[in-house]
Amino acid sequence: MTAPLDAAEPRLTSLAHGGGCGCKIAPGVLSGLLRGSAALPVPPELLVGIETSDDAAVYRLNERQALVATTDFFMPVVDDPYDFGRIAATNAISDVYAMGATPVLALAVVGMPINAISHDTIARILDGGASICREAGIPIAGGHTIDSVEPIYGLVALGLVDPARLKRNADARPGDLLVLGKPLGVGVMSAALKKGALSPEGYTRMIDVTTRLNRPGPDLAAIDGVHALTDVTGFGLGGHALEMARGSGCDLMIDWRAVPRLDGIEGLIADGHVTGASARNWASYGDGIALPQGFTDADRALLTDPQTSGGLLVACAPDALAQVQAAFAAHGFDRAAVIGEVAGNATAPRVLLR
Repeated sequence: MTAPLDAAEPRLTSLAHGGGCGCKIAPGVLSGLLRGSAALPVPPELLVGIETSDDAAVYRLNERQALVATTDFFMPVVDDPYDFGRIAATNAISDVYAMGATPVLALAVVGMPINAISHDTIARILDGGASICREAGIPIAGGHTIDSVEPIYGLVALGLVDPARLKRNADARPGDLLVLGKPLGVGVMSAALKKGALSPEGYTRMIDVTTRLNRPGPDLAAIDGVHALTDVTGFGLGGHALEMARGSGCDLMIDWRAVPRLDGIEGLIADGHVTGASARNWASYGDGIALPQGFTDADRALLTDPQTSGGLLVACAPDALAQVQAAFAAHGFDRAAVIGEVAGNATAPRVLLR
């Protein structure tokens, strides 16, 4: 792994109380904070708002186009400024892909402690974000900057989608299979990195997964048998699966042994490298998760592990599985795996681990 540009500068992660999607406010607290927003007027053109905690807002422009709008930003999850920018940009654009949309432009969200880190370091963060936007084929068309106590970087990301191909997180159907596009463990790796316990090989794996754009999103949206789509980020697999379950009114059943995970994760958890966000996540939504006998504390830590720039979670009809797998494979997602299924309708939907 690389060091900050100036060895005399503090580590980026040392300037932040949390990092990556582990900075998110816990879902239980967030739902309380947003109660007042539910009373705001909702125009008929707003196809997706805050009601199901989906990945982005969607506003119909005409019969063939809808605008997808989202923003995501956070404090450093790594110390290398260029990698921090890349990860943050990839994570923000992912929410557009998770709606089945194609990104069209971005705006930068920048808060930096101007007197604590060099201008060169800040420029490297911005360069990293710009490199991912170039990879996605979109411009950074503007943004906003402030002088802040902690370093913050991210994007407002905008995309377009045909309303007929829009994929929500709330339309899973009984009998659907669940497919996860990326392995779990980014939060664990970030915790190990902050303590100097992540190997160079582990760092390489972490950067590879967090800077891989979720390009399969629009291709998945074009498949008739794909019914629901979301990305797994700060609330962990358990939290985002529960959002899908509650939005769809169905239980989700997850085969824990089938869930892909980054190499070496079990050892890092055994050594105590777990984020505080993992415990906060469980406290917020654990009553909606049914764990099997023998499910360990280490398993639970990974289930709730905040995934910065995590993978797409797809609910699809069984006869569409081959197309879904082909869409992932076409974009190099060789760890995509079937991890469970959608059960029948439920009055109090849960995620059931087996």
